[in-house]
Parts: sequence; C-alpha cells; structure tokens
Amino acid sequence: MSRHHAPKGPSQRQLRAGELIRHALAEIIQREELRDAALTGVLVSVTEVRPSPDLKSARVYVAPLGAGDAAAIAAGLNRVAGFLRGKLGRMIDLRFTPELRFHPDDRFDAATRVDELLARPEVQRDLDGESQD
Repeated sequence: MSRHHAPKGPSQRQLRAGELIRHALAEIIQREELRDAALTGVLVSVTEVRPSPDLKSARVYVAPLGAGDAAAIAAGLNRVAGFLRGKLGRMIDLRFTPELRFHPDDRFDAATRVDELLARPEVQRDLDGESQD
C-alpha cells in the first residue's frame, strides 16, 4: 500500500503546536487590552487551534464566554490579528509564528440545539417507547 492516501488528520506536531498556540492566545487575549469595539468587555474562549501542516498559518476557533456574538468576536480578532501574532511570537518557541485566522466556534450552539430537540415531549415519548420494546 502507498503511504500517500487520504489525509488521516493532524500530525502529533500539529496537535502540540495547536495546543501551545491555544494556551498562549488565551493568555494574551485575557491580559491585553484589544482596541476593537467588538472585543470591549467581552470574555473570549479560544476553543481550538488548527495549524496548517507547515505551521505557517493557523485557524483559531473562538466563542464568547456568556452572552456574545461569536461571529462579531472572530471578526474583531481578525482585525487585531497582527498585534496578536506579534505578542504570540514573543511567547512561543516555534520557527515561524503562524498567520492567525479567527473563526466563530458554533459547536456549543449546535450541542444546545440537539439538547433542546431531545428534551421535546414528542422526542421523549419516542425514546421512551423504544426502551419498552
């Protein structure tokens, strides 16, 4: 078999770099005053970082802690990405400081929608009916 089949997911190197970047960005975002209206008074969670295979760019997924618009927060962070990249470069020890692209993380919203659907009476009735068989 050839070793060049479909990609199997991120490498260990990508996973380690992603976690290193995630922790550093979370600390930077928490400590620094980011001058963007969308980020004023908002608590941000960096939920995941997916570096490219060459580690020169990274997709950063963010979500508000509490109320907030994840898309607006991601847009605000993209506007200050250069500043964040500079701070990140001084905090981590990688050959290249990756270019950062922020994206809203909607997994929590999707999980909430699934929970709401499962809690509906007609779904509960169907689920209870299956367990009695």
